Amino acid sequence: MTVISARRGLPLAAVAVLTAALTTGCGLGAELDREADPERTGAQARATPPAGPTDAPLLGTRPGAGDASPTAARGCPATGVKVTTGMVSATMGLRAMPVTLTNCGAGERRVDGYPDVRVRDVDREPMDVTVLKGPGPITQLDDPGPHPVTLKPGESARSVFVWRYSAVDAATLRGSGVYVEIAPAPGAARETVEPEGGLDIGDTGLLGTTAWQKVTD
Repeated sequence: MTVISARRGLPLAAVAVLTAALTTGCGLGAELDREADPERTGAQARATPPAGPTDAPLLGTRPGAGDASPTAARGCPATGVKVTTGMVSATMGLRAMPVTLTNCGAGERRVDGYPDVRVRDVDREPMDVTVLKGPGPITQLDDPGPHPVTLKPGESARSVFVWRYSAVDAATLRGSGVYVEIAPAPGAARETVEPEGGLDIGDTGLLGTTAWQKVTD
């Protein structure tokens, strides 16, 4: 699978607006309006200040022995972090899905950059998908770019995945990304999730991601 960087497009405010819409169930309406009318003024976004220097371990690294029993008791993976996906917003062929990374362990965790992603089909075979660092050329939405994010226990970071619809066989799910393996960063342990409805990415072969950003709402 190829991973490439995309050029930045609209201001960071657009990313925050899209993420807020996804998490509140408003969908992609505002973002699609901006695609149709680039001069439209969007809502102001809250800036997330980068975290300061920290010695916290990178998210996805295996925690110490003291973390294992408490996190397992709470249904937390051995890595001390948990990946969940939100509802897919779908309008006019543009898809977007929030991906949340939660520190469910006992100590602080740190992440800096983009998620590491692998998409598999209904038979768990790898799909030919190019994962982009940034949402372009799928949509002209900017992302915050790599910056250090430190998560205390219970805190979360979020990335937004975007793609364009391609025909999927509803009966066989051929062309659908049924299983998505997500890690906080390359080299970290991946966690497999099954997004509701799957990623109807078909043969378009492109999946955009935004850099991890701390959830503050």
